[in-house]
Amino acid sequence: MSEAITIARPYAQAAFEEAQKLSDLKGWAESLQSLAEAVCYPEVRAVVTSQRVAKQQLESLMEGLLGSQAKAQQRNFIRLLVDNQRLLILPEIVAIFENLRAEAEKTVNVVVDSAFELSATQQEKIVSSLKARMGREIKLVCKVNKELLGGIVIRAGDKVIDGSARTRLGEMAKALA
Repeated sequence: MSEAITIARPYAQAAFEEAQKLSDLKGWAESLQSLAEAVCYPEVRAVVTSQRVAKQQLESLMEGLLGSQAKAQQRNFIRLLVDNQRLLILPEIVAIFENLRAEAEKTVNVVVDSAFELSATQQEKIVSSLKARMGREIKLVCKVNKELLGGIVIRAGDKVIDGSARTRLGEMAKALA
């Protein structure tokens, strides 16, 4: 995994720089994400790894997945990945690209797991609190996880704020043992 990330980093950086030049971070992110999802399918993976498939055929397949609205730079990027046999690291390229994009846009993706559905007011409080704490725009994704029993768990990048009842009960059990 770490080898794939090391290999993916220069490709992600190059894609990011090109997307920035074109002022199209969102478009590039969507295209890369759709290609990364495609190479995760076993059928596509089999074609990508097959020695019987010519590079031109593979390029045509990947460009077809991009669609007719893809820019010339995106098509060139795909050709580069095909030529260097790097299509299978597209998920890692996307992850690095998204981190670079979030940094450039001064945003952070936050996932909130809660035992119950959060109201709009609760979501707004979480966003405003995190925005003040992190100094960035917050992109909030809320999920319901009944196993938490109560409270919430907030994940923002590599930071985790665990305020769940399940964790609190576990801590009490350890203290009492």
